[in-house]
Amino acid sequence: MTDRAPLSRKLSAIAESATLKVDAKAKALKAAGRPVISYAAGEPDFATPQFIVDAAAEALHNPANFRYTPAAGLPVLREAIAAKTLRDSGLEVTPSQVIVTNGGKQAVYQAFQTVVNPGDEVLLPAPYWTTYPEAIALADGIPVEVFAGADQDYKVTVAQLEAARTDKTTVLVFVSPSNPTGSVYTPEETAEIGRWALEHGIWVITDEIYQNLTYEGARAVSIVEAVPELAGQTLLVNGVAKTYAMTGWRVGWMVGPADAMKLAGNLQSHLSSNVNNIAQIAAAAALNGPQDEAEQFREAFDRRRRLIVAELSKIDGVEVPNPLGAFYVYPDVRGLLNRSWGAATPTTSLELADLILEQAEVAVVPGEAFGPSGYLRLSYALGDAELLEGIQRLQRLFS
Repeated sequence: MTDRAPLSRKLSAIAESATLKVDAKAKALKAAGRPVISYAAGEPDFATPQFIVDAAAEALHNPANFRYTPAAGLPVLREAIAAKTLRDSGLEVTPSQVIVTNGGKQAVYQAFQTVVNPGDEVLLPAPYWTTYPEAIALADGIPVEVFAGADQDYKVTVAQLEAARTDKTTVLVFVSPSNPTGSVYTPEETAEIGRWALEHGIWVITDEIYQNLTYEGARAVSIVEAVPELAGQTLLVNGVAKTYAMTGWRVGWMVGPADAMKLAGNLQSHLSSNVNNIAQIAAAAALNGPQDEAEQFREAFDRRRRLIVAELSKIDGVEVPNPLGAFYVYPDVRGLLNRSWGAATPTTSLELADLILEQAEVAVVPGEAFGPSGYLRLSYALGDAELLEGIQRLQRLFS
């Protein structure tokens, strides 16, 4: 009998999301009765604001919402996204330049599919969100990591980007505030990078999903606001998940020049068609409605940010750059490696994360998920009491 034909080589090369993997392991341990505290998932612990839930509930009474709708999104939501893009990113677009997606992840996937050709090199500042290199590979592109360490506040420079650029470079990934580091580029840094991309005709994919979560007076200036001429070669991806505690609603979007959005829209028409109509109406309510609760969420994140930075900094061997955005800290833990902690001597942050989970029952994501070893990502999107207890466990472990 002839052997079965092989599975997809492209998909076989794609790794599972490291953050979701760690979070699933932590949840399984908790379900088994272990008192695990998880800093793994980038998911707000708040309930979605009630007025958004009410808008969804009301939408359930309209039979029109039980039918197919335009693949690119409901007009009411595309209009709301266009207004938000002008308000927060300084870019005026028409609703026709907006495509609503099943969460920000689909927007990221489609963005790379839209502007990457086989063999194209994509400059990927590291540390990076774990999905970016896989999405680049799925578009037959080649991710080129450009690393910036804690000494640079995890922000790459134009000099580094230029050193990595070749005649095959066609795309730059730009993320501010950053997942996993929480770093926010200054307006001047953003403008310098934007002008460099414009000069070399490089597409920019900018992930702005954390743009409304900044602290200490920082503002995440969009690269298209810093360099308006760049709008013709920039795709913006965003969503309601983080700002409005709507991770499970699965509504994101992409914005860009009309010709690029035409291609992305054609892809989506075959890939998924329209996003759930009830969730789209809820997202429109979030963007158009009062922002009081979203601001309360941001203030809570700020309080937790200050707490986790202060407490982690008490651990000898841990360096904690001060994050000004998102809800992550990304400590440099190389000072904890190659030292004995109980019966274990971790040599990598992957081994260190395993040790922490086993000995302290705390789940963190190792730096290997985001680039080089030697770092950990901790999300502070969890309750205040749990957040403090988990860090105190680490303090005891590494005392």
